[in-house]
Amino acid sequence: MKLDVLAIGAHPDDVELCVGGIVAALVEEGFRVGIVDCTRGEQGTRGSAERRIQEAQAAQKILGVHVREWLEFPDSMITPTEDAVLHIVQRFRAYQPRIVLFPPAFERHPDHEAVHRIVRTAYFKSGMAKVRTFAPDGSEQAPFRPERLFCYIQAYHHEPDLLVDITPTFDKKMAAIRAYASQVYVPDRYQSDEPETVLSRPDFLNAVQARARYWGSLIGTQYAEGLLCLEPLGIASLGRLL
Repeated sequence: MKLDVLAIGAHPDDVELCVGGIVAALVEEGFRVGIVDCTRGEQGTRGSAERRIQEAQAAQKILGVHVREWLEFPDSMITPTEDAVLHIVQRFRAYQPRIVLFPPAFERHPDHEAVHRIVRTAYFKSGMAKVRTFAPDGSEQAPFRPERLFCYIQAYHHEPDLLVDITPTFDKKMAAIRAYASQVYVPDRYQSDEPETVLSRPDFLNAVQARARYWGSLIGTQYAEGLLCLEPLGIASLGRLL
């Protein structure tokens, strides 16, 4: 299945937390969107890999995402090996997305930084004819390179290069995040004696909303999500803004 946009995260919930509103809006606009989670979150302090996959599937339905898959990279130990790079090259060539959304280079979690390096390398190698990869049916994949890469913003502070209005889809974003009841504060759907984390604290979702409100205020909307551009973003004419 060809996609217009592919969002890649290190763990289930990364995409929802950072670009859930953008993803939901793209789907509503008629674009085909997929998500690839590089791990199953098996090393998370709370929940289990099995539960997190169930939560991710619920979030997928909320956002309307067309395709979602989970790779077998080791949670908390992702390394930018050649094998990991080729796994992402295979996804680029299979889905042929025009735009890729993925983690930034500098982040709190080492897995996020590792996925950034893997995706950057895969982006380049996926267009090389002599880098050979194969589809599940054994057929050789043709070279393909996405048109644009954008990094979403996770834990650390980055000044966005591009702000996207997500006011119409903000409620979907928050609903998708709450689908991860084992990770965020949803006491009526998940209770345990597991240790508290930054995400599971009652004020975490308020912080998510506050950041979206702040970014929205910068462009005159109620809510926005921020992206980092890896290359100049041009427009044909300034008249497009009129």
